[in-house]
Amino acid sequence: MKLVPGMALAGDHPLAARIKQHFPDGYVAATLFRGDLSIHVRRESLLAICEHLHEDPDLDFDYIVHICSVDYPSDPERFEMIYEFYSIKKKHSVRLKARVPEDDCTIDSLCPIWKGANFMEREVYDMMGIRFNRHPDLRRILLPDDYDEGYPLRKNFPVTGRGWRDRFEFLDK
Repeated sequence: MKLVPGMALAGDHPLAARIKQHFPDGYVAATLFRGDLSIHVRRESLLAICEHLHEDPDLDFDYIVHICSVDYPSDPERFEMIYEFYSIKKKHSVRLKARVPEDDCTIDSLCPIWKGANFMEREVYDMMGIRFNRHPDLRRILLPDDYDEGYPLRKNFPVTGRGWRDRFEFLDK
């Protein structure tokens, strides 16, 4: 984990300390950037940690705001999954981050906890190729079902596509 200017380690943050206490094997680190807390966890512990965030009445993270992923092609664990949660009642938020290696590009689905994760996970699958274990309907959501040219948001995907744009007929001006 690389710290950027303005980012600080936040292992002493109350929520980070709580996750570290309940899931010592799953906790990696915590960072604070511009007031936003990010807790870095191991992907094997993600589902259990998320169940805790959702079910613990003191935390009550009842709303999944966003799911996305980032591609770091030169890192051993190439992909980073990013989850943002909010508690409507408690009015607090947290971001979880988990790394996924390219050779085992899978992570547990959060659909059993938050039904709103369904379409967001499908988008990450469609654009980045990360598969979600036990997802109820993991299929493409943006691209055609027969699209076999790769995953457009990966850094190794060519900007011009993989040839299909060359087959378009253009009109002369």
